[in-house]
Amino acid sequence: MIPKEIFNRRRQHSTPVTFSLIITNYLVMGFNIALFIRQGHVKWFFWVVLALLAWYNYYNLRRNREEYTKPAVIAYVVSLAGLSLLFLLIH
Repeated sequence: MIPKEIFNRRRQHSTPVTFSLIITNYLVMGFNIALFIRQGHVKWFFWVVLALLAWYNYYNLRRNREEYTKPAVIAYVVSLAGLSLLFLLIH
């Protein structure tokens, strides 16, 4: 068996979960906008991908609840506002 301390040490030196989630959100949303918005028309699959992204965010937030401190939550909320601005600017 591998001791649990090894995973805890490795987790402390890796990329924070909040940063990974924010980067994932921007990448998925960027590709989603590029692929499914054409000439002011939003295709239906855009909303499907957006719903799947929301589900992934919910799952990730629930799974890593202890790692989301107050500054991490503020950064996450600001990034969601940035995603909204990204959609409005490109759309």
